[in-house]
Amino acid sequence: MRKLWKTIGRVVASIAIGVATAWGALALWFQPPLQVEALRVPAMGLWVSIAPVTLFWWWRLHRARVLLPWGAAMVALLVWWGTLQPSHDRVWADDVARMVTGDVQGSVVTLDQVRNFDWRSDDDYTPRWERRSYNLDQLRSVDVALSYWMGPAIAHTLVSFGFADGRYLTFSIEIRKERGESFDAIAGFFKRYETVLIAADERDILRVRTNARGEDMYLYRLNIPQKTMRSLFLSYLDEGAQLKRTPRFYNTLTANCTTIVFEMARRIDTALPLDWRLLASGYLDRYLFDLGVLAGPQNFDTLRQAAHITARARAADQAPDYSAAIRQPAS
Repeated sequence: MRKLWKTIGRVVASIAIGVATAWGALALWFQPPLQVEALRVPAMGLWVSIAPVTLFWWWRLHRARVLLPWGAAMVALLVWWGTLQPSHDRVWADDVARMVTGDVQGSVVTLDQVRNFDWRSDDDYTPRWERRSYNLDQLRSVDVALSYWMGPAIAHTLVSFGFADGRYLTFSIEIRKERGESFDAIAGFFKRYETVLIAADERDILRVRTNARGEDMYLYRLNIPQKTMRSLFLSYLDEGAQLKRTPRFYNTLTANCTTIVFEMARRIDTALPLDWRLLASGYLDRYLFDLGVLAGPQNFDTLRQAAHITARARAADQAPDYSAAIRQPAS
């Protein structure tokens, strides 16, 4: 029996070494030593080769000291991993080059760096960054947009605030891509991207996803008090100020466009429950429906059908009344 337990322990330890080796290989792939691309393959190859050699001799000799070189290498890898720090100083892609900041004077919020790009395609656009003011006493609505780009379980979450004068301002937590870089969900686990908060005109940030990138979008009105709308808006400003002071890495699972917004909302309402749909963000609408905070028909399928705005967004395109057009009931 004792021998059986030793064997089981050795099997479990071997699996753990295999998992740690796979993690280390991906870490070295997405973060090559010294950020030198030429070192990516050699470093990963050397790291991957250590584990099978170690396991072979451990199973053959049954000596725990055989694990010491691999253990030392793992410690060194973790120490190196801890030295990787986020930064504001990189050559950023144009659409995430600037970060919104805000000044609050009573009920009037003045935002610098509101994005209002004119998109003709995903790589053909006229950049515009604007200074805008909004009166929070005139805040009338909050909408949640879910933009699907990777199947039904994954969506990008955006939150849009509507004002009495017909203007809408949309906040979006995004990866801060470097110039020429594109999003990779696996890379998002490995300190590949920083996080940025973008505030933008709807005709920019919603239209680029439906019309330029071919994404599928749903737009839901939240049924929440004006006081909560205001608190959520100000929470975005606080989040932007924190990111401005201290850069943070994006994480595909734990620090993404949905989980960060949830953390902000939970500071307003501490009773909000954790739910697996916060991770599988494509089902966030059903989570919000179950909480009873979505306005509209109290039948989810009917509500979701009405919220599907992709065709309307593509038809509205550059129309001056874009925000009104995408909210027109489907004919």
